[in-house]
Amino acid sequence: MELTHTHNIDFSKASFKDFESIPDMNVFQRAGFFKDFTDYMEVEGRMNYGFVTHDGCGPEIFLSTPFQQTPKRCISLVSNDYLSFTQHPKVKAAAIEGLQKYGTGAGASPLIGGHHEYHTKLENKLSTFFDRSKGSSMVYTTGYTANSATLLSMLKNNDCAIVDMAVHASVYEGLLETNIKRFPHNNLDYLERALSEVQSKYHTRIVIIDGVYSQDGDLAKMDEIYKLTKHYGAFLMVDDAHGIGVLGKRGRGVIEMFDLLNKVDIISGTLSKAFGHIGGFIISKPEVINYLKFQSRQYVFSSNSTPAMNGLLVALDLIDEEPEWRARLSENVTYFKKGLLDMRLDVGITESPIIPIKIGDAHKTGIAARLLLKAGVYANAIIYPGVSRKDARIRTSLMATHTKEHLDKALNGFDYVNRKLGISKS
Repeated sequence: MELTHTHNIDFSKASFKDFESIPDMNVFQRAGFFKDFTDYMEVEGRMNYGFVTHDGCGPEIFLSTPFQQTPKRCISLVSNDYLSFTQHPKVKAAAIEGLQKYGTGAGASPLIGGHHEYHTKLENKLSTFFDRSKGSSMVYTTGYTANSATLLSMLKNNDCAIVDMAVHASVYEGLLETNIKRFPHNNLDYLERALSEVQSKYHTRIVIIDGVYSQDGDLAKMDEIYKLTKHYGAFLMVDDAHGIGVLGKRGRGVIEMFDLLNKVDIISGTLSKAFGHIGGFIISKPEVINYLKFQSRQYVFSSNSTPAMNGLLVALDLIDEEPEWRARLSENVTYFKKGLLDMRLDVGITESPIIPIKIGDAHKTGIAARLLLKAGVYANAIIYPGVSRKDARIRTSLMATHTKEHLDKALNGFDYVNRKLGISKS
């Protein structure tokens, strides 16, 4: 297929972001042009997205792709089901029990008939889980919405968010109606400068960070960030979606690691990763939660979560009752990371089950993902705008149920890619 240069977009160098807005094109024309681009990506072997899996989350999955319709068994390094709770018999049994008792849907939005007793039980259990008082939690239908909806309802034109530049996209969507100060990732000097600049300018000043950062797998400098935030009279919100259930002595996440469970002003998290379901939650003071339940449009005007979330009541208990899942996950992370480092692959500064293999060049990264599939390993190619243009990588996520045999096959896959493409550090 010939390279296309229409509207100054070179398909060989383009990213999805280049098609967000194109001069002189309406949205339907832009969609057609974008289809040309995705067709080009597929022909060039770089369309490594949207593959169909034929079974649930697991360390191995059956996978079909546009270039291989017959499902193939692959080692899965793409799932955030860190503790494998989507497949835990007790979690599944509780979800089935919820469906049998309550049916398949909530029937309405929370304020007008869609708030059922299983919602109350889950909220109460989440409050207890984080050592907070009753009324300190609320549940959204997705983790993305928990961030975007909360921030949209709380921050207006007289407020300001001071944001680590590496936070999740859902945070940025929640800041469309307020002022923003961005600081380079984990850079305390820039954070302090931003806090000083806004100290007397806005009604609400809130620092927003992740606990575990989703692309590099590294942790926030949370203790130092907390001290700076409070020194300048601001609030702190932590999205610990990838840490809660996985890290910390009791699985309460990065916030627990820094002994800040009762000090962070707002905790956001997801129910779709370590807890093995779908949804998001907010933990804060009861008066803040009460405010959000009446002011957050996505909560007020969306149907509530389904009765299958009854399984979450068990998943929360299992974090305490079966800590061996966290231990197995930690062992897998140590083993896999060592294997990659022994090959001199660049895994950055990860301290979590998210392990990036940094390659840099987007085209080479796409080829690497395809070669991994050929070797029976399914991992995600992350390119711009998910990361900066020169920081493309293969992103891997480990699970507690990966065996040494699974991990060895994955390591052999990366060795195969390295021999083909030379992706190790010089």
